[in-house]
Amino acid sequence: MTSLVLADDAALLREGLAGLLERQGFRVVAQEASADALLSRMDALAQAEELPDAVITDVRMPPTMTTDGLAAALTLRERFPQVAVLVLSQYVAPAHAQALFAHDTPPGAGGAGYLLKDRISDVTDFLGHLRTVLAGGVVIDPEVARSMMRATKSGLGSLSPRELEVLELMARGLSNAQIAAELYVTGAAVAKHVSSIFLKLHLDPSEDNRRVRAILTFLGDGGPR
Repeated sequence: MTSLVLADDAALLREGLAGLLERQGFRVVAQEASADALLSRMDALAQAEELPDAVITDVRMPPTMTTDGLAAALTLRERFPQVAVLVLSQYVAPAHAQALFAHDTPPGAGGAGYLLKDRISDVTDFLGHLRTVLAGGVVIDPEVARSMMRATKSGLGSLSPRELEVLELMARGLSNAQIAAELYVTGAAVAKHVSSIFLKLHLDPSEDNRRVRAILTFLGDGGPR
């Protein structure tokens, strides 16, 4: 059974999320209300050789109520790269997402995601995103992806409006077939747009989640060097 650790200072949201996940067959092994407690709990679980499959954490948490949860997520990515990390936020903060996705991870590392808390209300989508991250993939809220694109000047200006649409859907973790269905175009048309995007952004056109990691790294770094 897939095991999870939840971290959020809002007890009602945390308990509600735990209940939702447990009803869907996940096992919540721990809940924490602060970033410090999350890190301590993960160290204890690692020592007992009981690391969870994923951590779901808020951004703004005690002790300072700023970006403690995000800092903890980055620490966990470094300390336990095999554990997937899904960050939930109440705010569209592209800089926070860039910090999470710009972090280098070794081959076989757990996935990463950055979603707005409003998305939890759509249970089917949320569970789909969680499973993508658990499978080693990358997910990002479309509003955050748009903000990242607006904040990044280098390279993106050369993309057509349709290519920007495709890039945004790629950043959400959609496959070529899913993008084709979303945009009501053929798979061949999507493949052509994807090839053009990689060419213009100077990125290696690898497949699926690896390509999303490359795009998010590009967005986080501000373009090719």
